[in-house]
Amino acid sequence: MKDLTINAATAFDLPPAFAGRHLIDGAWVDGPETFERVSPSHDVVVSRSALGGEAESEAAIAAARSAFDAGIWSRISARDRAAVLLKVADLIETNVDRIAVQETLESGKPISQARGEVGGAADLWRYAASLARTSHGDSHNSLGEDMLGVVVKEPIGVVSIITPWNFPFWILSQKLPFALAAGCTVVVKPSEMTPSSTVMMGELLIEAGLPAGVCNIVLGYGQPVGSLMSTHKDVDMVTFTGSTAVGKLITQAASGTLKKVALELGGKNPQVIMPDADLEQAADAVTFGVYFNVGQCCNSSSRIIVHEDIAEAFVARVVALSRQVRFGDPLDDSTQVGAIVTAEHNAKINSYVQDAIKAGAKVEIGGAPLSIDGLGPQFYQPTVVSNVSPDMAIAREEVFGPVLSVLTFKTLDEAITLTNDSDYGLSAGIWSNDIHACLEFSRRAHAGTVWTNTWMDGYPELAFGGVKQSGQGREIGKYGFDEFLEVKSLVMRVGRDSRTPWVTMSA
Repeated sequence: MKDLTINAATAFDLPPAFAGRHLIDGAWVDGPETFERVSPSHDVVVSRSALGGEAESEAAIAAARSAFDAGIWSRISARDRAAVLLKVADLIETNVDRIAVQETLESGKPISQARGEVGGAADLWRYAASLARTSHGDSHNSLGEDMLGVVVKEPIGVVSIITPWNFPFWILSQKLPFALAAGCTVVVKPSEMTPSSTVMMGELLIEAGLPAGVCNIVLGYGQPVGSLMSTHKDVDMVTFTGSTAVGKLITQAASGTLKKVALELGGKNPQVIMPDADLEQAADAVTFGVYFNVGQCCNSSSRIIVHEDIAEAFVARVVALSRQVRFGDPLDDSTQVGAIVTAEHNAKINSYVQDAIKAGAKVEIGGAPLSIDGLGPQFYQPTVVSNVSPDMAIAREEVFGPVLSVLTFKTLDEAITLTNDSDYGLSAGIWSNDIHACLEFSRRAHAGTVWTNTWMDGYPELAFGGVKQSGQGREIGKYGFDEFLEVKSLVMRVGRDSRTPWVTMSA
């Protein structure tokens, strides 16, 4: 531990605990019960939120249904919807620091990354506004002289949005503005571990002029809130980001009403390192990919597949960089890796590492929880594990922490086989100066996103989502926007005399 780079506790004055309330039909609603969130980094209560149940969930769904059916949002012009979304984007940028501090306290992520997440979300809202203005269907003028066909896109209806704790503001902004741009009304349930930034979003929506009932927020737990949002007959679609296990439960729950389900789930994302790659850049990207957001990221590059000729030297580079990554107080602007979200998850991360060691893997650095003076034990050391075989749990399952697994290969075919030997298919990457190798890998990798000579670059224009057990459907981009639309065909006879009667009246 002495050779790690540690940021001790700062003298930052923590704000008072945030008071979170439900937003139902345009009004803030308290409840008879509350629940608390204790900061994983500072071990103090940082939020107290109203605890929602069936009554609040029913009221929120009813408000969304009524608002949609009344057309106060779904039938207004796209120009007017876009104007509200653009106001929200401006308000997000005005409130970055306030939202980011609260998110850091609840999640344990570094404040610099929280600011980037919150501030960057404004671009998602602006892009969604542009899609609202430019959405269109098709016309078919070739069906005969007396027929005209028109294909229109309509909002799917009431959408349940269920978001996770690791990127609570960003992932909400991957869903909410696109649903609103389409004309849908929504009910949102944030994770009980990071509820406050979603409530703050509700404040911005009201200030921007979103009509009452269009966006409703219910705070609480998966049972009963998330369950009711997934099964209720008045909900037309559920969009969920979280674990694959919970995604499967939501799919089962939603099947009773055959509502649409969109899922963004787990990943076990590989980066393939070819011997001709720019190894300095690749090592930096691998280090970023495994430690960003404390490794608690569905896109984390938690396994690398390195050509055996360069594996030893490349791992040494990553280990050297790992020693320089700043772990510690997430309220310190220079901190790059903060706290693990719960003590239970910290123990789970460690169990993966210890099981790998028992199976013959080698820990190159780290491999244990990390206690920091003034902050407590809810941290984990930067960890690189080599001599990993493809059958080990650490190579196959989502560890969701600052832990990198190293596998090796001899040929590109073998690297692609290892890449695809996974239940997941969220993202993958390759580092090589050979464009042919990059293209072959990109085409054959079973993943929703493939990066070449970069990692985790993303843009509002590009759809995001996975294959296999990493999910179904897409978020952001035009394809993500289309998830919230239904297609309707209008078949119109415009000629009156040319149709031959089906029934001929006898004289």
